[in-house]
Amino acid sequence: MSTLPDENQKRFIAVLSKKMDLGRTLNVLGHLSVGLSNQLNEGETCYVDYQDMDDGTHPNLSHYPFIVLKADNSNKLRKVREEAISRGIKFTDFTSTMIEGGSVEQQQRTKETKEADLEYLGVCLFGDTETLREFTKKFSLYK
Repeated sequence: MSTLPDENQKRFIAVLSKKMDLGRTLNVLGHLSVGLSNQLNEGETCYVDYQDMDDGTHPNLSHYPFIVLKADNSNKLRKVREEAISRGIKFTDFTSTMIEGGSVEQQQRTKETKEADLEYLGVCLFGDTETLREFTKKFSLYK
């Protein structure tokens, strides 16, 4: 087994609006997660395979924690997004313009909406634990 980096040095954090139903919440989290994963370079993250006693493989799970937090409203999510941009942190976000219809229709609707009028439903980040904590510690765990 190779030596793994300290799992507490980096993390994924998703901050989701508490105003969504469970189905929508899970859908938004899925979109945010795969979108963010696609931005990350090889070696930036660390994935491990788990082996069970029967030699079954449970592949490619993140060595780093994935924390899910909740936000009261869109403006609090907008502030998380703004912090990520200002600090150069990799992130994805999801807005209400991305819900109905297909991807092309959603892109058009988003393009026709001013940023100030977007309703944020979630933001997902990956980065240094201490840096992320500086602006996400005020959110509580999603339960």
